[in-house]
Order: sequence, then structure tokens, then C-alpha cells
Amino acid sequence: MIPKKKILIVSSAFYPENSPRSFRATELVKEMCRQGHQVTLLTYKKDAFHVPLEKEFAVLIKDLGKQRLTPIEIAKGRGPVLLFKRILNRALLQLIEYPAIELMFKVKTALKKESGYDLLISIAVPHTIHWGVAWARTGEHPIAETWVADCGDPYMGTILDSFKKMFYFKYFEKSFCRKADYISVPKIAMKENYYPEFRDKIIEIPQGFKFGDVQVKSGSFHNRVPHFAFAGTFIKTLRNPTPLLQYLVTLKKDFRFIVYTQTPDLLLPFKTGLGEKLEIKNYIPRPDLIQELSTMDFLINLGYDPVHQAPSKLIDYYLAGRPTLSFNNNDINETLLDQFLEADYSQAFSYSNVEQYKIENVCTTFLGLRHPDAS
Repeated sequence: MIPKKKILIVSSAFYPENSPRSFRATELVKEMCRQGHQVTLLTYKKDAFHVPLEKEFAVLIKDLGKQRLTPIEIAKGRGPVLLFKRILNRALLQLIEYPAIELMFKVKTALKKESGYDLLISIAVPHTIHWGVAWARTGEHPIAETWVADCGDPYMGTILDSFKKMFYFKYFEKSFCRKADYISVPKIAMKENYYPEFRDKIIEIPQGFKFGDVQVKSGSFHNRVPHFAFAGTFIKTLRNPTPLLQYLVTLKKDFRFIVYTQTPDLLLPFKTGLGEKLEIKNYIPRPDLIQELSTMDFLINLGYDPVHQAPSKLIDYYLAGRPTLSFNNNDINETLLDQFLEADYSQAFSYSNVEQYKIENVCTTFLGLRHPDAS
């Protein structure tokens, strides 16, 4: 039995935002409250959504304050204006981590008033949250006995961006890595992308969800026209749908490929050729998404690196209960795809050790961490 603890979680992403980091923070808050711990959350508070949660789960949600820096709108515009916006957006991101840099200051200011916690969990992205915690946490003001900086990829060593980070940001990353007691990542192999002097602090804590909260449509689905889906973000270098779409365009067979994404740019060139065979949809709430995925014949996972990645979409796919076709890189296996289109799922992705993704087990791991100097 874990003693009841006083816990502080810092995350700019939280319900109702639809993102892996939001799911991370939301599930941790709910489960730690279910277990009877005293939980405080620092986030951008939205009363309409968060006040009911405070009442239901007895969590105290504190507001980081008004967001004064806003992203540059690049979804609209054309020609020279759009080009200028894109260049400005990238320049500000590269030079000063705009607009997320604001969080470093907001977190530092908010943490001046916080102390006496047993456990502090800061959740990235953005990494500027960790930078703010590192700035605020001192020997005279430790805030909590133990600080866990929860990450996915590192900031400086990320492989998700084709642009290298400016050299001076390494001092910010090293500062938080030096001060944090633990750095949690979803896959321990990710530690090779962090600075070597901090790798002994890195621990594996995967994404977690409350399995019992998921509702799917029961029964075995076999649509007259094969339906398959992908949900998530596309990245040109790591998770590029182009090879898959190039092959789908050549097929005479009827099908429906449904994609839930906020990054449709790589799909649009193929929409004319595929017509109604390709359906592009925006993100929907996670419970609704899993229910829709449960009606597909099979699901697609692209650019999977089984050593370094533990994408949360695979948990959703597992809960949806449909066969998963997973490609470990951007080059697809056409023969395997043909088999799935003929309802041969004998080589479907094999899920293992799914118990580790239960939020109860994830929370137990977090709550079991003690300060490295504790006897």
C-alpha cells in the first residue's frame, strides 16, 4: 500500500485538449485522485471544463494565467504573404522557441507559491515547462521532495524535426536534466538521444489509460467494402504516408481509407486520384475515435520503430480490438497490404505486455519513486 502523497503536476496540455500529452496529464490526475492522493494541477485553466473535474475528482486546478503569445496563423493566406508567415513562424521558433517560451516564465512564477509536495511531475512537450521548473527549483525552494521530468523525445536530440535546435538551448536542457531527480520516457531506448551525463536518471514509464472507460462496438466487423484507418500525425521524415498512397492509387479494388489527422498536407496530392476511397477527417475526442476505429476491418500504423517508440495510438488500436497492419518504416509491404485487403490478418501486429499501459500500473511506478538520496 502506497502512503497518501501530496502531488503537483505541471502541464500546459490537459482535458479537453486532444493530444498524447493532454491524455498523459489527464489520466495521471484522475487516477492519482482515485487512489486518494492530494493532487494539484498547474495548467491553463478552463472553468467550463475544469471546475466539474475538480468536483468529481477532488483535484485542485490552478491557472497558469492568460496566454499572451499566440501562434502565427499559417493555415490561411497564399503567395508571398503565406511564404512570409511560414518563414517568420520558423525563425521565431528556432531563435526563441516562440510561442512556448512564455511557459518558462509562467511556470517559474507559479511555482514560487508552491512548496511541501512529495512528488512533482512536469510534462513536456513543450520542454519550456521543464525549463521553468528548473529555474524555480533551488536548494532553498525545492518545491517537492522528488521531481520527475516526463518527456518523450529530448529537446536538443530530437529526431522529429528536420531543423537543428540553436546551440544555446543546450544550456536550458542541461539545466533541467541536472536538477530533475528522474527523467521519464515511454521507451528506455530513447535515452541514447539524451546527453550521456544524464542517462542514469532516465527511467521508462509508458503512456497509461483507464482501460475500463473505453466502449467499443461489439462483434466481428467485415464491411462489404474494406474499411481501414490511420489516426495521428504525419512527419515527412519518419511517418510519411506517400509510399502507401502511391500504391493505393494503383489498386482497382474498392476500399475506404479513413484518416484522422491534423497534418493532411501529405495526403492532399492523392485526394484527386483516390476520390471517395480516401476520407480525411480532423481529430475527434479519443473515446469517439476508439469507437469508430472498432468498426474498421483493420488499422494502419506507419513509421513504427519498435525499439525507440511506444506511440499512444497503438494503445488505442489495441483497445479498438481490430487487427493492426504495422510498417516499421515508410516503405510498405505491398504483399502484406494485399493480404489484409482480402481479410487475411494472419500477420497482424502482435501486442505484448499491455498491462504496463494500464493507468493504475503507470501511477504505481510514479508514486514509487523516491529521491535518489533517500535512505
